[in-house]
Amino acid sequence: MNDHFIAVDLGASAGRVLLGQWGEDRCSLHELHRFPNRPVILADHLHWDILNLWAEVKAGLIRYVAEFDQPLAGIGIDTWGVDFGLVDAQGHLIGNPYHYRDSRVDGMLKRADGIVTARRIFYETGVQLMEQNTLYQLLSMVENDDPHLAIAETLLMMPDLFHYWLSGVKACEQTDASTSQMLSYHGRSWATEMLAELGLPVQILPTLVPPGTILGEMLPSLQREIGLHNAAPIIAPATHDTASAVAAVPDLDSHSAYISSGTWSLVGVELSHPLINDRAFQLSFGNEHGANGTIRFLKNVTGLWLLQENQRQWQREGLECDWEKLLAMAQEAPPFRCLLDPDHAAFRCPLNMPAAIREYCRDTNQPVPQSIGEIVRCCLDSLALRYRQVIELLEELTGREIKVIRVIGGGSRNRLLCQLTADVCRRPVVAGPAEATALGNLVVQAIAAGKVADLASARQVIGASVRRDCYEPGPDTGFDEHFQRFCALRPKDAP
Repeated sequence: MNDHFIAVDLGASAGRVLLGQWGEDRCSLHELHRFPNRPVILADHLHWDILNLWAEVKAGLIRYVAEFDQPLAGIGIDTWGVDFGLVDAQGHLIGNPYHYRDSRVDGMLKRADGIVTARRIFYETGVQLMEQNTLYQLLSMVENDDPHLAIAETLLMMPDLFHYWLSGVKACEQTDASTSQMLSYHGRSWATEMLAELGLPVQILPTLVPPGTILGEMLPSLQREIGLHNAAPIIAPATHDTASAVAAVPDLDSHSAYISSGTWSLVGVELSHPLINDRAFQLSFGNEHGANGTIRFLKNVTGLWLLQENQRQWQREGLECDWEKLLAMAQEAPPFRCLLDPDHAAFRCPLNMPAAIREYCRDTNQPVPQSIGEIVRCCLDSLALRYRQVIELLEELTGREIKVIRVIGGGSRNRLLCQLTADVCRRPVVAGPAEATALGNLVVQAIAAGKVADLASARQVIGASVRRDCYEPGPDTGFDEHFQRFCALRPKDAP
């Protein structure tokens, strides 16, 4: 009989509760519940609707009880990184957690650099310097005398907050902690000395635990509310969604790069040790913890956020535009007519993404895209070119030859983007598994429960269980010229 696990995967745009079934040589996923994750603007600030997300997680667990009798071998949650909640001495959540795109972090990179220097922060943490990181969010609270800090006893990263509500245990799992820019790579502990110099309240940082830690059992009151048949173990997987996704990549070797393609595109390689040097600092690459003691050496690239925000705007305008229709229109649009830098500040959180793209093209003296298809094509062409740029830099930094690109996550279903990536990067693309994050969550739980020996064995099982599609590079139709145009918009040496 297959063992049953619940993998809860909360992304920046949607969440899912899935049943993971693990056998000796096969694994599978069954979606129990899917729901949107819609941020809320309140008093000019952007927040996560955390209590609604918690209600949806419970709804998924209740669905399991309604459909299955088998006791659960584990429950684990992964989420996006960097964001957190504050808990008081009574264990109550203090306020709604902020969204990483909220404006409160504006100027905090410069502020931190004036106190301890950006170079020191990178050499201490090894993480890509991004103003959305936890360090800068917390610094903004200190700088603005946020009263929540005075009553906070514990800071819990988003997946740790949900695990606390499930188990009553306060702990911070390392893969998500490593996105915070507050974890020291020298001792795999909090960088307390540097954080104290920044004036951050280090006393609220919880105990660190590795992925695969069994935190405890589900709280009895919650078990009764849900109607679960057993006191299921609560297992911290690789709680950062990209760490879970990379754990589920079959055939990931030293000649492979991965692209975890979702709202963000995480472009990187798997290493055994962090790569921290002046060139990595200059280019703003980062080292984040992965499953089984690995390092995810990567760069965060704005990903399908561009398409998601375009789609949201067109829907607000009353236009019908599902993903298949958008991609079909992009397929018919002229390729590489105009390009954009996906990571430009103009696209961080615009009120109207199509208008922002048109203004960018106008300001950079390019043809201005007018139709929906032209705008979507501009985004996809630009993403593929940005991937090539980052992969070439990965080769430079690691000394490795990247022969294969492995695209995982929801973006692996985007056939046009996958083919463009193969064409532009002049390398084959292996796409899948699309459900890599949930599978990686399942994998780490199964290892913790003693159902599979190690990560290498688990990846073999995944490889035998899921479909993957291969895209070979097509004829070269001037991709080098397009790449040079893109590099004029975003130079390769830009951070």
